[in-house]
Parts: sequence; structure tokens; C-alpha cells
Amino acid sequence: MSSFKNNESIGFEGCLCLKLKIKFIMKQLISLLISLIFLKVSSAQDTQRYLNSSDESHFCGPIQIDDLKKDTIFKKWYNQNYSDYKVVSKERGWVKKLGNVDVDVYLGTWCGDSKKWVPKFVKLWDELGLKRSQLKFTALYDFIEGKYKQGPNGEDKGKDIHRVPTFIFKRNGKEIARIVEFPNNDLETDLAQIAVGFPSFPNYRGASRMIDLLKMNSSERIKNNREYLNEVYQLVSEKSELNTLGYVYLESGRIDQALTVFYFNTLFFTETPNVYDSYAEALAISGQKEEAIKNYEKVLQLDQENKHAIEQIKKLKE
Repeated sequence: MSSFKNNESIGFEGCLCLKLKIKFIMKQLISLLISLIFLKVSSAQDTQRYLNSSDESHFCGPIQIDDLKKDTIFKKWYNQNYSDYKVVSKERGWVKKLGNVDVDVYLGTWCGDSKKWVPKFVKLWDELGLKRSQLKFTALYDFIEGKYKQGPNGEDKGKDIHRVPTFIFKRNGKEIARIVEFPNNDLETDLAQIAVGFPSFPNYRGASRMIDLLKMNSSERIKNNREYLNEVYQLVSEKSELNTLGYVYLESGRIDQALTVFYFNTLFFTETPNVYDSYAEALAISGQKEEAIKNYEKVLQLDQENKHAIEQIKKLKE
């Protein structure tokens, strides 16, 4: 009997020990599973999306390049443009000078130039043997009211982004060059020039000069200075250059700056209805109804059947 009891005791203790081990392992597995789920959810939350006015889904805020590479909506144009780009330069002595350069890339997943140039830029960066950790990508909104070309958490603040994509090159945190919308020459040449310290002027020099002037002077002073007017006029290439900048200011609540930019544009492109329309819109928002009506009337002088101008005049008078 005593022998039976001893054997029974040993068996019970062994089973109890086994059960405890199984319980411990199950807890570990559950903890691991929860951690994996949390990581997956966190990763999904890191990449924000929004619906634009056309009910199209787009990224906004910080993204990883793999988000574009793998996303069902964007992977087609990203992978196609990445694979199509061919690096032709054989002289690469300048590449090592980019080893300590970081690049902030501001893009729009809705933007044709972003779709074209961002994948090509990444391909060139990879081919040159540079680290992807040097690149940081931020997606901006399109025509969402009050958010045009802005990030969801103010990622664009102080960066003077008026065209996408914009590539901002930094060394030790200080900007040394930028490529705006598309290369001035070609990607390899522009990158080589940046590396050796002689970057090309970024595109849209008129808009860039306007930004600089508005940083250093009041809107009233700029409007009354003919020298500034002539300077910007010599640099502006087309009516959309300042119009786009004006809407960036307008949508971010910088009304005075927007009015100044739109006003300059009406002086540069006097036969274009759209520039008066944009200026009138900003005037109306600022509460200057009479001036807004005058500019909508200028639209009608150039385009008698402009429905938007007719509607806005009626609305303002009512």
C-alpha cells in the first residue's frame, strides 16, 4: 500500500508540473500573439489615409517607401517608374559627399509629378549605394479645404512647400539645396551638383523669391515697391506659378500673403481671367466685398460667360 501511495504521489506531482508548464507556455504564446497584433495595428495606424473630394484614398503624413511599394492603389505606378528608371552616369566620385546628407521628401500620392519623380529618385539613391535611412517621406493633402499641400500634423510648417514633390537636402540639419517638382537638368546631374556644393536653382524661382520677400517685408511694403515687382516679374515663368503659391497661403490662413501674391499675378497676366478670379476669391474671404466684385467683373470683361464669376458677384451683392 505504501509503495502504491508513493507511486501515486509522484504521478500527481508530475502531472501538476506538466500542467503548469503548459499554462506558462500558453501565456507566453498569448503574450506574443498580442504583441504581434499590436505591432500590426500600430504599423497600420502610422500610415494615415484620407478621402479627397473625388472619394479617392490617399496617404497623408509620414510614410515609408514600402507603403508605396506594396499598397494596392499606389504600387503599380511606384514599381513601374522605379523599374523603368535607368542610371546612366559612370562617374560617381561625388557620391561619397552625400554620405552625410539627409533628404526630406514631400509628395502627394495624388500628384502626377510625385508619381513620376519619387520612384525615380529612390531608384537613383539605391543605385548609388546610399542608405534609405537618409530619406524621410511625408505625404501632403491635395485640394482639401484648409489643408492644401499641408501635412496632418503640420509637417510642412516652415518648409515653404508650394509644389510637390519637393526634395529638401540637409547636412547637419541645415538645408543645402532642394529640387522642386522636377529636376532642373536631370536627376543625376542635379544630385551631382548638390554633392559638390553647386546646386542648380530650384524650379519656380519667381515663387521662391516671393516667399523670401514675404518673410522679410510686410505685404503692404512689397505691394508699394516697384523694384520688388520688377524683380519677381523677371523670374515668374507662368501664371500658375504664383497662383499655386497664393492658394497655399490662402488655405493655410495667411490671407495677407495670399492677397499680395494674387495681386502681383494680376499685374503680370492682365489678359488671364483666372488670375482675377483667384484674387477676387481671396478678397472675398478677407471681407473686402467691393474689391472682390470689381475683380470678378474683370473676369467677365475677359470671359463674358464665366459662370463662377457671375455666381460670385450675385452672392456677394446679396
